[in-house]
Amino acid sequence: MKKKVVSGILIATMLMSLTACGGGTAKKDENQTDFTVVGGQSALSPGYDDNEVLNKLMEDQGIKITWNTMSDSLEEQVNIQIAGGDLPDAYQGVGFSNYDLSNYGSDGTFIDLTDYINADTMPNLTAILEEHPEIKAAITMEDGSIYGLPSAEQMGTAGIGKDEDYSIFSVPQFSMINKKWLDELGLEVPSTLDELQTALEAFKENDMAAKTYGAPAGSTIPMSTGFDQWCWGQNIFYAGFGFTNWINDVCNDLVLNPDGKVDFVCDNEEYRDALTYFSDWYKEGLIDQEIFSQDDTQLMAKCQQGYVGVSTWWYIEELMGDYAKDYVFLPVLTGPEGTKYEGKSNVTIRTGGGTNSGNLSVTSACGNPEALLSFYDKWYEPETVMQLQYGPIGVYFKDKDENGVWNSITEEQAKAEYGKGAGELKGYYEVAGPKLILSDYYSSTFNMEDRAIERLTDLYDYWMPQVKDTSVYPIDCVFTSEELETIDTYKTDFENAVSEQEGLWLKEGGPTDEEWNAYVDMLNNSCGMQELLKAYQDAYDRYKEAM
Repeated sequence: MKKKVVSGILIATMLMSLTACGGGTAKKDENQTDFTVVGGQSALSPGYDDNEVLNKLMEDQGIKITWNTMSDSLEEQVNIQIAGGDLPDAYQGVGFSNYDLSNYGSDGTFIDLTDYINADTMPNLTAILEEHPEIKAAITMEDGSIYGLPSAEQMGTAGIGKDEDYSIFSVPQFSMINKKWLDELGLEVPSTLDELQTALEAFKENDMAAKTYGAPAGSTIPMSTGFDQWCWGQNIFYAGFGFTNWINDVCNDLVLNPDGKVDFVCDNEEYRDALTYFSDWYKEGLIDQEIFSQDDTQLMAKCQQGYVGVSTWWYIEELMGDYAKDYVFLPVLTGPEGTKYEGKSNVTIRTGGGTNSGNLSVTSACGNPEALLSFYDKWYEPETVMQLQYGPIGVYFKDKDENGVWNSITEEQAKAEYGKGAGELKGYYEVAGPKLILSDYYSSTFNMEDRAIERLTDLYDYWMPQVKDTSVYPIDCVFTSEELETIDTYKTDFENAVSEQEGLWLKEGGPTDEEWNAYVDMLNNSCGMQELLKAYQDAYDRYKEAM
């Protein structure tokens, strides 16, 4: 359950909350063992009363929890409770934003959990935060307090036993080329943009889709992608000019330099040169003329009919279908000859798997936070969070492999034993709340799906060796209310203005000096680029200090 409480409504109730909640001065009751928890649940969940994993945890901790969970009307119910001061002991799986947490922490509705995260009360979480200071930084609000426990589902290369842990989202676009066509033309797999241009021209001139696969005459599309799309965009090809500006979870076109300074690539000369260069490809018909209008289904249809020579996707097999065997990865290409980019390239890796701190907050109504938080600390044991996320051992997890790592139930087993698919079974047993699945759990505790293993292997063995700098702006930065206001004011208009102009220049030719100067002036004076840079820089600096 990831619904977020609407901040505007929460702000409107703040004055009432201040009075009703008593500013966090509730009388402590160290003997309290019965608790009430309000929160969310999956639409497929029957509720938590009969959840065997939760019941065993409560029995072991000597507490009892009355669960008041719902999949619908959660926002409304939480708003009513907080406004009226009729607080439960904790909110679980609500999905409060950092802005909400800061407000409810400052007015005393939520208590600061910092002092309870220690080796006695919460040994599991304490050990995790010591080993992963970036997680602690992500849950520490601007006043230095922690008002919510961390939740995240990381999936990285550590999960397949690699020494370095790179998120599965690090390089979202895997570029690929039809090796069969190259072989028939006597061409090598390109290593530079100029070599790729030669190959695309040959694909078009020889109508390779018709020649090799018997497709209709003239159906060959040398290169087809989407425009500024997540895993199927054109952005990986900009690497030859020193950047990749793919869709970003923080802000599009934002990068973190190795010196810790943030920047936008969209006003750099490298960006301008790239648009000018690729606009020639579009004009010559080397790039699909429908790049700006097609959706992913249309791209996939073209690829699976054997029309496309070069494209990008999450991995080859899904995009190319029956023709997948004819494709190989196209490496990160270096810049065009005779320019300052010759022999150079740079991939800006992407963020992924952010940490959320809005899924467990203890209120000022709780008399014995130690006992309740000790219960939730058990959620941070790998085998426990595995069952809370997917389902119990004996139900979702049937057996272990030769390394002692749990295997999940197959689709066929789930339907035969429970009359549900594996995904539906997961939805039935899944518990919303503070669940932290670290990358190495996939190698030490339970196995991830085969497709993820394949992609992470390709990422680590093929793509990451081509990445020269792994600096990346963290998705988990905590912003002040003023910074959030700045981002809310400018971000959408800024991103839209950049994207619109980028598409226009790719279609119609790169910018003239006059157009470029006017564009940069617009970004600075109308679209808030400098204000955004300051907000992101200040948040990043605090993030580093918190670590």
